[in-house]
Amino acid sequence: MLNYKRYKKNPVVNFPERTWPNKEIVKAPLWCSVDLRDGNQALIEPMNVEEKMEMFDLLIKLGFKEIEIGFPAASQIEFDFLRKLVAENKIPDDVKVQVLCQCRQELIDRSFEAIQGIPNIIFHIYNSTSTLQREVVFKKSRQEIIDIAVAGTNMVKEGMKNYDGNLQLEYSPESFTGTELDFSLDICTAVQQAWGKANDNPIIFNLPATVEMNTPNVYADQIEWMGTHFEDRDNVILSVHPHNDRGTGVAITELALLAGADRVEGTLLGNGERTGNVDILTIAYNMFSQGINPGLNIEDIKEIVEVYERCCKMEVDMRHPYAGKLVFTAFSGSHQDAINKGVAALKEKGSEHWEVPYLPIDPADIGREYEPVVRINSQSGKGGVAFVMDTIYGYKLPKDMQREFARVIQKISEEEGGEVKPEKIMVAFKEQYFEKKEPFELIFVDVDDRSANEETMVSVDFKYRGEEMHSEADGNGPIDALKTAIRQCVPDVDFTVEDYSEHSLSTGSHAKAAAYMKLKNSATGKITYGVGVSSNITRAGIRGIFSAMNRLF
Repeated sequence: MLNYKRYKKNPVVNFPERTWPNKEIVKAPLWCSVDLRDGNQALIEPMNVEEKMEMFDLLIKLGFKEIEIGFPAASQIEFDFLRKLVAENKIPDDVKVQVLCQCRQELIDRSFEAIQGIPNIIFHIYNSTSTLQREVVFKKSRQEIIDIAVAGTNMVKEGMKNYDGNLQLEYSPESFTGTELDFSLDICTAVQQAWGKANDNPIIFNLPATVEMNTPNVYADQIEWMGTHFEDRDNVILSVHPHNDRGTGVAITELALLAGADRVEGTLLGNGERTGNVDILTIAYNMFSQGINPGLNIEDIKEIVEVYERCCKMEVDMRHPYAGKLVFTAFSGSHQDAINKGVAALKEKGSEHWEVPYLPIDPADIGREYEPVVRINSQSGKGGVAFVMDTIYGYKLPKDMQREFARVIQKISEEEGGEVKPEKIMVAFKEQYFEKKEPFELIFVDVDDRSANEETMVSVDFKYRGEEMHSEADGNGPIDALKTAIRQCVPDVDFTVEDYSEHSLSTGSHAKAAAYMKLKNSATGKITYGVGVSSNITRAGIRGIFSAMNRLF
């Protein structure tokens, strides 16, 4: 049996004054990409300078105004990369580059060496504060941990004297989620007091979920509690840096925004240590889906995925929100039917708002395509097949015919296994409704409407079981006259037309029409459909009759 008793619950926050459950996200936060640090250090094969440069260019293109590039003091490749950015003038004036550094003098000195020439820098210092790490890793008291943070703050202040750019301080009590709230506040306050008014930039306090340790509401309580207890809150930027150990990184981030977080550090597509950092794109697309400007240029998810996979040498999961190959795909028949009807209703209403079942956003808005929205397998129903035939090929199948043709496709999927591509569906459609020539094959037909007595004469040449036949007959319409003409040659063929529908397949002078004929075998009661296509609607209906007869008899 699973030995769950080895584990104990992490404490929750006693905070009845919480207000975040009654709030809504109404605007995007400050975004800071840490792809070049957290995302990079999580790779089996870390990015080289060229790959880092490509990723940096993508982040700039996406509109990030704050980008952490890593530990220039701890890694030569990151030092060289930062200097290359400076030498090639790659950092826009409105973008802040962020460097991470432990609170040690030689590392801070090296970091200042790396950032020379950069006009706007975020200098990010940190030390671990959690109860567990204080006890088992550092074996230090609370005050000794505070002293480390304050010393690091003073070192940055001293280093600023020889730096001519605009510097903003960021401090992280690492492993915040495992740190007592009162101690987290104490150490942030000590840093804040040591920093003072070093410049006009608000100090950034970054409260990371270095390890997710509880349900998302607990993190929201921790964030709101800290936000309400900071000194001089108006001059504090409250930042979060969530990880995804419990699989709720997006949830804890969104609740943290409700709880007052101003800023989010994360990565594209959630790359990072262990189970990863929070996926900034998912949060941004979630905002977009609610009518909120995400503040990032994320209209082309395919380009983002391509660069990510090339630089990180990792594949995006097929089910990854928004970015996965299958996220706008419905295999379920009922889902396919709902999507089909939703798209049709949207076109009919002409609404400015997107409302389609199972598709929270229009795939086209983020560079995806409609063709793969519905995919057909043995579990698909009539709706999916109808959607493919309509959206890709223009055939609007009647409801009963949708069921009839869906059974054909389901059989193909069961026999061959797996997905049936749209091209295969169209091949089957042609085989079933256009290419059957037995027992009937239409050769020639002429229709003469006799307006004087409101009758129609049909002259038809056709083959029956290979034998050529000619017949003429009158009727109260072309279909009635055709039926009489055929029975004059083949008396055993008796049918009734149960339903008839038609629509245009195209527009312009060469427009064609599709006609759907539902026939019933008078002797057996069997019912089936036929399809005819022609630039002449009457001829399309006649071809539909022959198509249906070949399926019926």
